[in-house]
Parts: sequence; structure tokens; C-alpha cells
Amino acid sequence: MLSHFRHLAAALSLFAMTGCCTTSGKQVIGNPEVPYPLPSAPKVGDIVHLPTGTLVTPEQMKRIATDARVVYVGETHDNPASHRLELDMLKALEGRYPGKVALGMEMFTKSQQPVLDRWSAGELDEKTFVKDSHWFDTWKMDFDYYRDLLLYAKEKRIPVIGLNAEKSLVQAVQSKPLEDLSAAEKAQLPELDLSDPYQRAQTESIFAGHSHGKMAAEGFLRAQTLWDDTMAETAARFLESPQGQDRHLLVVAGGNHVSYGFGIPRRVFRRVPSSYVTIGGHEVVVTRQVQPETMDVELPGFPMAAFDFLVHTAYEELPKNDVLLGVAFDPAPDKRGLLVKEVIPESNAARAGIKEADLLLTLDGQALAEAFDLIYAVKQKHVGDRGTLKLERNGEQMTVEVEFKQSKPYQHSEQKNAPPQKAP
Repeated sequence: MLSHFRHLAAALSLFAMTGCCTTSGKQVIGNPEVPYPLPSAPKVGDIVHLPTGTLVTPEQMKRIATDARVVYVGETHDNPASHRLELDMLKALEGRYPGKVALGMEMFTKSQQPVLDRWSAGELDEKTFVKDSHWFDTWKMDFDYYRDLLLYAKEKRIPVIGLNAEKSLVQAVQSKPLEDLSAAEKAQLPELDLSDPYQRAQTESIFAGHSHGKMAAEGFLRAQTLWDDTMAETAARFLESPQGQDRHLLVVAGGNHVSYGFGIPRRVFRRVPSSYVTIGGHEVVVTRQVQPETMDVELPGFPMAAFDFLVHTAYEELPKNDVLLGVAFDPAPDKRGLLVKEVIPESNAARAGIKEADLLLTLDGQALAEAFDLIYAVKQKHVGDRGTLKLERNGEQMTVEVEFKQSKPYQHSEQKNAPPQKAP
């Protein structure tokens, strides 16, 4: 869903003045996106109120932003700095309006709402929540990016609202014209506004110079509109519902759903006119080991500021524990455990004496009925931790102790068992 090229490709010129232009014969002075550019390049930690070009403190931004009914934070999905900003804003809202706050998230769909409700009510532990919400099927990002935000929502009993459209509907809308959708698919559609000129200009810029063609661009425009209008409709319905009518809402979504306001914010306001503030991030330095991939995209100029507040951050890397078990496996046909298909040489599993054809039954007393159970359990381990693994070999059960040392980056078949994060 186009998360971060917005900053890496376009924001490099964010503070540059443009030449004068004319609109209906009238001279336009300066750059409408940055009417008051900063006198010098921003640094990590600087927060700019873009409409006025004023540097503000985090406390000032929070005080102003929490005046609004809805606060939007446009994130870079894989930047931990974005998620700290989201957590800070959620804490600010909860501190000012205790018990009267909700969290709307692009990362969840409406069908996941029952699980989200149980999480917010404190009924689920983290493992059950990740498993029952089908996190890795729906979002395919490391849960660690969002853990602190979701744990705080659970601690404070803040309702978490799944805003997004179902994946199957997005695929259908992107692949064929709306009139060709089935009756069941059409029934799931929100009111769609495909006429926004700024969203169309953005989409055409993304596809310009690429070989995808006009049909692909139109399909992506439909999908982008579906995402934005579904999230807007879900947020608006919550704000007007008995549960949400007296709450302030924090919406977290990818930057392109929030920037310039023509994505989610305008579409929510059209449905439920309410005060809102938009906050975005701009990565001014890259501190991750692997340089990010960028898209060669030249976005059009827009006649408005990208956000109310722009927070300058580093493009950080998510800390990793670099711990793997070192096995490839398949679930046993009788679901009694996980059948080892391969043991990686010099791995933690090899050092513990695990062998091919072993049936892994439990780790630290937790049953290993499916791949997720082992993947999640190993992910909780850190270098130097130990684990007790119960297994069955040639019909006899035995227990082995595993010491989790730092793992090498394996390129073996065990990866097929994993969600997008590291496999055990």
C-alpha cells in the first residue's frame, strides 16, 4: 500500500521554494505545500507546523493535536520511529481524555473486529491474539513494529478498530472494473469517490515511466480508493456509533492514506464533519544497515501542505534477536507435533542433538501443534536463553536442552514454514 517512497523520493524537495505560477491569471507566491520554508535543513527531532513554518516541541504538538476529534498519523510501515510517534499520540489522547479514546488501524480488517474486541477487553494473551487475528496473513509485517502500541491499548482498555477492506475484495476491485464485480462483492463496497483529482494525479505519477500500463494504473486507483473509502467509512461509523460518539479517535495508516488529506481525512470529514489534525514523518537520515529500496517517482505538486505537523526522524531498523532453532519441518499428519525434515549444520538444533525424523512435541511445556507455535516460541528467545524441548524419536519420548546462540542467516527450506519474519 505504498508506505514510504513518499518521503524518500518526494520529500527531499519539501523545503525548497518553487517558482511562481499562475492560476486563473493570478500570481501564486511561493510553494503552497510549504508556504513558510525553514531557514535551514531540519534535523532528527525537529517538528514543524507546516502551514506556518513554526518549529514546535512534542508537548506543543500533542496539546494542539489532541484538541481535535480525530488525529491521523501517517506512518512508514517499517520504521520503528513511526510507531513510537503513534504510541506517543495515543498516550497523549488517553492522558487528556481517559477512557474516551479509540485506536483505528489500517493493519486490521473489519472481519477481525471480534478478536480486536477480545484483545481490548484483556481476554487474550499476545500469542493467541497474533494467531487468532491471522496477523501474518493479513498484514505480513513483523508484529514487533506494533507490539507496544497494541499492548498499551490493551492495558488501558482502548478499543481497537479494524478499518481496512478485506484482502479478497481488494484483489477483485483491482483486477476488474466495478461493474464486473459479483453481487456479493458489490454489497461489500463503501461509497466510492473515484473522482478526486489529487489521488488520480498521485496514481498516474506512480505508474508514469513504468511498464504496467493504463489498465494497471486504473486498477490501482480503484484499490487505493477502496482502501481509503473503506477506512473512512469504518471510522465515520464508529464515531457516530453509541460506543464511539463521545470518543477521540487516533487513526494510524500508511503515509499516502493521510498525506495532503485527500485519502482518509477528507473522506471521513465528508461523512462526519469533525475537527482533525494530520501528523506525518520525514526521514532525514538512514540508520539501518541495509539501505532502503526506493521507487523512482516524481510526485505532482499539490496546492496544500502534506500534514499539519511534520516530525523529522531517522529511518531506523527494527532490533532483531538473531535467534533460530535451525530446522526445517512439516506438521505431523496426526497434529501431534512437528516432524523434522532437516537439521541445519552447526545450528542450535544440531548442537542440542535434534535429528531428522524427530517429532517435536513441546517447547518449554507449550504444545507444538502447528508451525506458528514453534515460530512464535522461538521468536521470544534471545541470545543466551535456554529452552526445554520435548520430542519423540523412534517411538520413545525424550527431553533435550537447547541453548540459543546467535544464528547465521540460513538459506534453507525451513524458511517455507515461516511468516515474513525469521523462522526458527
